Amino acid sequence: MLALLLIAVVLLIAFLFITLHPVFGSNPSKEVITKYSSLEHYSNGAFVNQIPTEMTTDFRSMLPVLKEFLKGNPKRQPNRPIPIEPLQLSKQYKNQTPKVTWFGHSSLLLEIDNKRILLDPMFGKAPSPIPWFGNKRYSKELPFSVDELPQIDLVILSHDHYDHLDYGTIKKLKSKVNQFVVPLGVSNHLKRWGVEQERIQECNWWDVVVAAGLTLVCTPARHFSGRSLTNRNSTLWCSWVIKGQETKIYFSGDSGYGPHFKEIGEKYGPFDLTLMECGQYHEKWAAIHMMPEETVKAHLDVRGKMMIPIHWGAFTLSLHDWTDPVERVVKAADVNNVMISTPQIGETISLDDEHPRSKWWKI
Repeated sequence: MLALLLIAVVLLIAFLFITLHPVFGSNPSKEVITKYSSLEHYSNGAFVNQIPTEMTTDFRSMLPVLKEFLKGNPKRQPNRPIPIEPLQLSKQYKNQTPKVTWFGHSSLLLEIDNKRILLDPMFGKAPSPIPWFGNKRYSKELPFSVDELPQIDLVILSHDHYDHLDYGTIKKLKSKVNQFVVPLGVSNHLKRWGVEQERIQECNWWDVVVAAGLTLVCTPARHFSGRSLTNRNSTLWCSWVIKGQETKIYFSGDSGYGPHFKEIGEKYGPFDLTLMECGQYHEKWAAIHMMPEETVKAHLDVRGKMMIPIHWGAFTLSLHDWTDPVERVVKAADVNNVMISTPQIGETISLDDEHPRSKWWKI
């Protein structure tokens, strides 16, 4: 009897924590869900992908993964803190060459058309609702302090997973951000965290909006969403086309390989730069995270000129060696004559300059 009571108390505490703690965000209202029901990619109360996307999660299928996990792999993360470049923000001026800075994983700063844009800013210590649990950031520190950042013209989010949308980061950043542009449903999280509705613009796939003087297109991705046990796929996931006066950039967000890349390339390519996911993959979830060779294929599909591989170099979220993503994607890029750049975390590159190809991860 005492054991059952203890289990009940633990479950109640867990329920209250998930329900009341703001880190889990907020779900769309019934009225909003009713509006979603008319969308082509919304079915049975959830968003769906353009093509069937199954993730094998039954015990029999996942047993080999469990064995892999239990066996362990000392190369899943670096054996020492990785090198970073302290962020050096340049003064903004008209006709400035577009610049990009990678902060690890999928967090980037774009400087384009005299604007500063953050993509999927995740500056927390771990991609987890409870930061002291989970795999910690490889670099230990960031190339900057959030307090030191100047005013940010725009934050663009691809979806609501913890490694892309971080509660602590948004709380620290929100007073510095002029505008947020997000896929459908994600505004509910931001509003719960104190961001005013008038600073948030939500988009459906193929919506075209103008924000901070840039033209943005919310384009499809092949993935999923959710921050809690009960809200899987309640919000939309996406990739983004970012069009400046003379520069076009494609940001893949998280995605498995699919026909949407070629569709995006036909409608909006070619792109001067693609920021393409290449890490945290496994054959069991290849439908939602590309293999590195598929990353290069996707870059070619969207008709990209230069590619920076992202979604690696910050956290361990899969079972492969931590350097596998970049080594495989560089090899595939070379085989296909694709221009690829591999900057260090915090290193700013100009789209008009020579692009770094140092193998800093081997140092």
